[in-house]
Amino acid sequence: MNDRPAMLCLAGPTASGKTAAALAIADAFAATRPVEIVSVDSALVYRGMDIGTAKPSADERARVPHHLIDIIEPTQAYSAAQFVADASRLVAEIQARDRLPLLVGGTMLYFKALFEGLDAMPASDPSIRSALDDEAARVGWPAMHSQLAQVDPITAARLAPGDSQRIQRALEVWRVSGRPLSSFHSAKPARDTPPLISLEPNDRAWLHERIGQRFSAMLDAGLVDEVKRLRARGDLHAELPAMRCVGYRQTWDALDRGELDTLLEKGSAATRQLAKRQLTWLRSMPQREVIACDAPDATARVVERALSLMRR
Repeated sequence: MNDRPAMLCLAGPTASGKTAAALAIADAFAATRPVEIVSVDSALVYRGMDIGTAKPSADERARVPHHLIDIIEPTQAYSAAQFVADASRLVAEIQARDRLPLLVGGTMLYFKALFEGLDAMPASDPSIRSALDDEAARVGWPAMHSQLAQVDPITAARLAPGDSQRIQRALEVWRVSGRPLSSFHSAKPARDTPPLISLEPNDRAWLHERIGQRFSAMLDAGLVDEVKRLRARGDLHAELPAMRCVGYRQTWDALDRGELDTLLEKGSAATRQLAKRQLTWLRSMPQREVIACDAPDATARVVERALSLMRR
């Protein structure tokens, strides 16, 4: 009986080489079972946000079909539940075309939700949100983060003290339901989990250097001008989920403060913190197969493992 997986998943922190590895997998399978890539990235969904999200280029997207990129405006929100619905539909459609769905990205909550499912979380409560905003205005978001750590240490551990949007949502869920947000993300009964290849560094310093180089390249490519164009639209503000994406938030703040000279340092630091949180999420996925992204032959190892999985 053929027990080959119906899809493959490739995860890793930012700047770990996922895009290059995904394209190499697609090249390796081109003659036998063409690949279509489903993005697992909460930032790539937004239109008009190309440089700061390291969105695959037009040439890369022409080489291999990509999905869940440029699907909503930055004024809109996109949830893990929406991702699961969209990704599940796309996987079925890709399989029906006798192609291989390759899920690639660094939004680990999306992977976890797809693998394990999510409990239905309580709806937003405007009165509680307003009360939380008022409290944060008095004591600051780091203090609200400390408050969250008392009631939901698991969620607090993966959030930066200044991540007001997610801290607010976690505290809102606690106050509405009496349950920590992390309890809605807890493991569900075992499912048939697709293979997950994870690119992770043996040497964290290697990843930090890559992050700095990539953020510098984003600045050279026009990240500041991209954010200026987004600000000029008139319908965006700094508290929207899209504008709180790493890189965009720091650039928006730098433009507000007139401190562009420190943007490289602050943007790189924020991206390192994101990578740290991504690696924490990955460690909670014991089914993953780790390949060292700082190995000279990392991409070749990923391709070899993908081919091996599909030969089962």
